[in-house]
Order: sequence, then C-alpha cells, then structure tokens
Amino acid sequence: MTVDLLGPDGTVAVFNGKPLSFGPESDVVHAVLGSPMFQPFIYTSGVGQFNDQMMRAQFWDRIHPHGEDSDNGWHVRLASRLRRSRRIQVPFNSWFFFVDANNNPVLFAVEENAFVNLFFPTTVPVNNSTPIGAAELAGDITTRDLSTFLFNNIVLYGGNINNCCIIGFHTYDFEPGDKKNGNRERRYVLNYSSWLSPGLFAFGFEDITPWSHELAETFDDPFIDNATPWWLSVDPVLGGGLCQNKLETGDVIEVLDSSVPTYSIAMNGRTYHPQNEALFPWFAFQSPSHAHLGAYSFPDETTLPSLSPGNLLPGCAAAP
Repeated sequence: MTVDLLGPDGTVAVFNGKPLSFGPESDVVHAVLGSPMFQPFIYTSGVGQFNDQMMRAQFWDRIHPHGEDSDNGWHVRLASRLRRSRRIQVPFNSWFFFVDANNNPVLFAVEENAFVNLFFPTTVPVNNSTPIGAAELAGDITTRDLSTFLFNNIVLYGGNINNCCIIGFHTYDFEPGDKKNGNRERRYVLNYSSWLSPGLFAFGFEDITPWSHELAETFDDPFIDNATPWWLSVDPVLGGGLCQNKLETGDVIEVLDSSVPTYSIAMNGRTYHPQNEALFPWFAFQSPSHAHLGAYSFPDETTLPSLSPGNLLPGCAAAP
C-alpha cells in the first residue's frame, strides 16, 4: 500500500522538494516474504513458521504425541501470494509527518477515521473506490485468505496527534451474500500492518513487529469476538497496563515494556523482531499451563511468568 499526503490543492504535498508519498519498496516486500511469518525457524516447540509454532505450543497437550517436528502432527501453515499494489490519498488536515535529524520525512501519521473511510468499502455492492473494495472485486483477496495490507512507516492517530500511534489492526470486511453463493454473508479477514524502520519506536518495535502482532491475533481471534474472562496485564517495573476481555494475544504483551515485548530472529541476512504473544492458557487461567514447557507466552517463555489476577469484574475491578 502506498499513501499520498495531499496538500490544500488536492495534489500530493511536497516537503524539501520531495513528494510526501510512502510505500513499501521492493526490499521491504522481499524482507516480508522472507520473514519468519512465512519461512521456518527453530523454536523450542519445533521447526516451522511463527504462527504455526505458536499454535502448536499453546495446544501442546493435544498434539505432542505426534512428535515435535512430525509432519503427521497438526500444523497451520501460511502460503504467500503477492498481489498488486494499491494507493490511498489522504486529504489535507488529516495527516502529520515526522522528520529525522536531516529533516527527511520518516513517519506518516493519518487520522484513523479518515483512514478507515478511505480504506474500507462504503457502498453495497462494493466498488473500486477503496483498496479493500477493489481487491475484493479483483479477486486479490477472498473469503479463504488471511489478507495483509502492508504499509511502510504509516501510523494512525485518534482525533489529534497526541493520540498516536496505532501501528496495526486486524478485522474483517463484512459483505452480504447474493444468489451466486446462496445469500451467505462474506467475511474478508484482513489486517492493516505497518513495516517500521529501526529507531522510530522504543522497546524493539521495528520491521515486522506490528504484522506479527496482528497475524497472531488473527489466528486466535479472526472475527474479534472470542470473549475471555476479564484480564489485566501490567508492566511490573514501569506500571501502566491494559484491561480487556478478548482473546487478543499481542495486546497482553505490548504493554510489558520492561520485559522486552519483541523477540529477535536472525535469518535470511537480517534480524527480525516479531512480538512475543500470550498463549491460550493465560486467557483460560490454567495453572499450571497446558502449553509447551508450561509457558504462558511464545516464543519467549519467560515474558509472561504468571497469570493475570483472577475473578475480575467488568473493567478489571476486583471482586468483593
């Protein structure tokens, strides 16, 4: 996905003689295709893709008799299919950008409501006016895919720039059925994820961190409706935290800054930084955990050493 920031006259804005247009270059695309999301790596649970091994680790008590690396065991593998690039043009007053020490633009921030209106179909039936609608009509994404719309250093903010920064989300586009498919609803499962250049964010958030977060959550909660008991995740050193009641595996750990929420994987000539993920036993309040090695997190089993406080009321209030 390429993003153009438009000036007051409706043309692409220019800063220091350069158009304000960001999109993943070919090296980023190749890095994504060569990342541990698609390529096998060695984990304590076995050899495989990141999400495959995460799913095996969290349901280890059900699959381990087949052997750690056995192809006769249970796997969920992704096959990559690169589709055509698409473009979003963001109107004036709905964006900001940040520069480096040399006054070069390095990060674009787009107002989230403006982004959603530009990104998702707004008509029934869909037309080609938005990237998702156009991709659906072209068959570039289908109801049998997990579709990633890859951006480059694009973040979202809510209302004003002080409410920054969203670096990814997963969801689905709902479209009604028709006579051709028996009037069954259609759900296009997808994510917006931004590739992040190093140094823009703290705590190791770079390259595929947002994408790994969103893909992992898609595997466990594709329609964002897997409810859990209320859970509370709080950084033990820095404080702050998150209260929620959904099976969102990345959200638990993204607030654990002092625990280093990312995991370093060296492969194919670069080091990737997928995010550590909470495993199902953490949400199920299993003690001990039934996951591989009795862990609550993957791939770093030490990231979540203990469970959330239990028996929490809505909003994470303590039960009387």
